[in-house]
Amino acid sequence: MINNISILKNITILYAEDEKDLREVTHQILKGFTKKQYVAQNGQEGLELFKKHEKEIDLIITDVNMPVLNGLDMVKEIKKININIPIIVATAFSNKEYLLEAIDIGVDKYVLKPIDIAKLLQVMSQSLIYHELKDLYTDKLTNLPNRNKLKKDLDETNIDLMALLDIDEFSTINDLFGENIGDTILFELARKLKDYFDEEEYLVYRIEADKFAIVAKMKNQDIDKFYDLCKSFADKIEKESLLIDEDEIDINITIGIAQGDGSRAFKYSQRVINYARTKLQRIMIYNESFKIQQSFEENIKWVKQLKIGFRENLFQAYFQPIVNTKTKEVYKYEALIRYVTKEGLEIAPYNFINVAKKTKLYPNIIKIVLQDAFKLIINKNKRVSVNISFDDIANVETTSFIYETLEKNRDYSQFLEFEILESEEISDFNEVSKFISEVRKFNCIVGVDDFGAGYSNFNLLTLLDIDFVKIDGSLIEKINSSKDLEIIVNTIANFSKEFKVKTVAEYVSNEDIYNKIKDLNIDFCQGYYFEKPLSYENIN
Repeated sequence: MINNISILKNITILYAEDEKDLREVTHQILKGFTKKQYVAQNGQEGLELFKKHEKEIDLIITDVNMPVLNGLDMVKEIKKININIPIIVATAFSNKEYLLEAIDIGVDKYVLKPIDIAKLLQVMSQSLIYHELKDLYTDKLTNLPNRNKLKKDLDETNIDLMALLDIDEFSTINDLFGENIGDTILFELARKLKDYFDEEEYLVYRIEADKFAIVAKMKNQDIDKFYDLCKSFADKIEKESLLIDEDEIDINITIGIAQGDGSRAFKYSQRVINYARTKLQRIMIYNESFKIQQSFEENIKWVKQLKIGFRENLFQAYFQPIVNTKTKEVYKYEALIRYVTKEGLEIAPYNFINVAKKTKLYPNIIKIVLQDAFKLIINKNKRVSVNISFDDIANVETTSFIYETLEKNRDYSQFLEFEILESEEISDFNEVSKFISEVRKFNCIVGVDDFGAGYSNFNLLTLLDIDFVKIDGSLIEKINSSKDLEIIVNTIANFSKEFKVKTVAEYVSNEDIYNKIKDLNIDFCQGYYFEKPLSYENIN
């Protein structure tokens, strides 16, 4: 009985056979069951037809003994082009030599001559169904089992130890070298994984993009030994460059390891690999003490709180005085965002700012700060500086709002200053220079916050036309007890003066630090020694 042959009606086949009568009879029959047929008289002709119509052809049927190029040699060449194409061999020879060679080069099925058409149709449908299932569970680039297969195995086996591995900054590699090179890197990494992790003990999967999974087959394996094995593989990858088209490309990887029943091991390894990256660790074992789940719950809470806060106007700017170092007189105020609950509790931005940046809610913050800054400028005649990130500057909607607000308040805009956050990477200095030029049209001055903590440091003084630098608090808070910090801050102060750029020291928390800052001739100071951030109502 023939089952599932309806699957054949929408496929295109390549049929190669050198015997004319058999070829014509079989072709006529196949016409009645398949959508389209390409027919070849020998292996070479079949190969050329495949190269020309590769995207159309769904299945290949070929004789073995043919002139010019035999069927198995044709198959070998076709497999170099498309390793996954279903292939059926028709032969009058049933000896093991042919069958073993056919299996070795990836032939799915065979039928014996004289061909039984019912048998051929059945074999064709079986081969297609097999490949559909294989595609469902196999990654086509690396030929490794994929995410679907991993999930299936987690449900059906006793997996309890696994590692997730991914390539650091893989998107950057794609940007630098192109996706073709990126695919080659993934293929080579897959090959190295298969070679390194003994297939008798481990399964290797490619589960998405640049992420791979290594799973221990046996239950209750020693997690420390597995850690050592993964670490030695990471060491090997870091030391050995990948040779791609005669170019040496270096990659680094991060690995997260977890133990647990089935899907829990997968879930925990996903969590710990991300946690490892935030902690700048190359390899890490999941541990409940990391409180990753608690962090997730906190993030979920803050996403809700952010939405409520923006909707109900619970966010507002607080203002911390910045004083003249010599006179201690307030020169200006820095606007700092706060979440103020309905009960009056003030919550600092480190609790929610990262969540805001990872959602579409972050642009709202600069809008609130800017509006509250002008409120203080206009109503209480104060000078105010506001922080602005590169993300803000790169956001067209945000910069448009800033320019419109400055235009609306042009009579007061000379009292507004911008502090560009250097602790966040500036990837386009032309964009930042353009922003500085635009706000200068409104007589705003511009500085750099967190100076000394970020990526560009002294280069910023040459790349950007700025008026002041705020020296990062990490360099100030212990300057009274560290000669090294004193030297660094003194160097920044002297370098800035050469460029006629003013300096501000933050985190000035006591008199000893203040005296040190004063001795170093820093122009302005900010910190709890003078005043904490104040609400609008508490500023005279």
